[in-house]
Amino acid sequence: MAPPSRHNGPVNRSKEAPDDRSKQVDPGADFLQLDTADAPPGGLTGWLARRLREAIADGRLPTGSRLPATRGLAAELGVSRGVVTDAYRRLAEEGQIAGRGRGGTVVVAVPAPPAPPLSATPPAPPRARPEPVLFHADPDPEVFDLLRGTPARIDLTPGVPDLAAFPRTAWLRAERAVLDGLAAADLGYGDVRGTPALRRAVAHWLARNRGIRADPDEVLIVAGTAQALALLGRALGRMGVTEVAVEDPGSLGARQHLAHWLAATPPVPVDAEGVRVDALRATGAPAVLLTPAHQYPTGVVLGGERRRELLRWAGEGGLVIEDDYDAEHRYDRPPVPALRAALPEQVCYAGSISKLLAPALRTGWLLVPPRLREAVLEAKRFADLGNPVLPQLVLARLMESGELDRHLRLLRHRHRRRRDAMIAAVHAHLPGATVHGAAAGLHLMLTLPPGGRCTDTELATAALAEGVKVQPLSWHASLPYPPGLVLGYAAGAPGEIAEGIAVLGRLLRR
Repeated sequence: MAPPSRHNGPVNRSKEAPDDRSKQVDPGADFLQLDTADAPPGGLTGWLARRLREAIADGRLPTGSRLPATRGLAAELGVSRGVVTDAYRRLAEEGQIAGRGRGGTVVVAVPAPPAPPLSATPPAPPRARPEPVLFHADPDPEVFDLLRGTPARIDLTPGVPDLAAFPRTAWLRAERAVLDGLAAADLGYGDVRGTPALRRAVAHWLARNRGIRADPDEVLIVAGTAQALALLGRALGRMGVTEVAVEDPGSLGARQHLAHWLAATPPVPVDAEGVRVDALRATGAPAVLLTPAHQYPTGVVLGGERRRELLRWAGEGGLVIEDDYDAEHRYDRPPVPALRAALPEQVCYAGSISKLLAPALRTGWLLVPPRLREAVLEAKRFADLGNPVLPQLVLARLMESGELDRHLRLLRHRHRRRRDAMIAAVHAHLPGATVHGAAAGLHLMLTLPPGGRCTDTELATAALAEGVKVQPLSWHASLPYPPGLVLGYAAGAPGEIAEGIAVLGRLLRR
């Protein structure tokens, strides 16, 4: 057989002219938005190495970031794998990247900036920036973001449960079960009100634990109590309500959320029986935000006669927003029924999973009277189209299976031990302080002895400088009130709690 003609033989692709690749459509790479059309003819390797150096130098590829596999990047760019391999080799020889076996190729060093010329004028030393003062007497809304981002050796921030006790195994088991039974259609946009499974589970939970009888269709799933207040504020504002009264002392964060949407949040004093309904009437406000089961931050329970007074006020047309933020956590007293159970037509009820599982889940529920339902639902629709579906389904399974009840029993045991440790430490190191609200919840309120030489904000500032994070009581009071601190005990070990209180005692004595 005659040898094949050189005109009919196989084409040697390695001999193709560089311009031949331009005949094919090259979509480029998402990685660093690389496009080989920017490379000079015959200079692909140098171009790619230069682009990688630039990305490492300007921070787009920080130390520790992983580079794409050579084969995958070459395929995206439409070049031979050798081009990418050679570019990586150049940077490896310069000490900027290194191979980590199965860990891939990672950035290990950033090139040093070029040294200034010898004749250059030495730069002026940077001006020292003052440390931010967190504990102003009248804090801005962003103060909680700043405080959460400030590291502390011992964190006694109120309102945080024992996050180390999060039921990871039960959550993963429920998540696997949910995914096993999930149809493809279930991954689409969900019901803006929340998944039927979670609304049903919440209705059952409230009936068992809070004495509230509600149809699942009445339950709106929200992104925590913060969003519940935002939705109510927006809906009430559109209906012409310009002010909602608040307890004093009362939650600074809740007051800030309502004040963002409404013109005024007049304060109503709280005493040993809870909110003073006579003072509420005097404000003329058509609505009030309350924490009746465990008043924040004093810890008092709304008394029987005061409750009847409040229900009479609501029956005359007043609207109650009931923030039931931690009613499940009780230690030395019987449960307190929710106001919503007694007067559903005049009470908006808000609860969440933040104090039961973790604030990071951003999941709560809201029940509103029929006249507000459409306005609140519209506000939710235009806020986010509904909460993420998968976490709702997992949470519903935990609630209906009894796992959440078991977790609550565990938390009560742990929280009681930590509460006792904090009370013992206060008696040992702060003998002049008075403890309030110890029978339930996740925090204690302390009022400091009179005649102190510093304000509670100054004490909180000094404590943070010593690595202990607390909240001053004056943050939560608009009306005159004794100085004090609000201290969370649920998230810290007993030893840490005792050490933190010892630091506060030492600062006060000093």
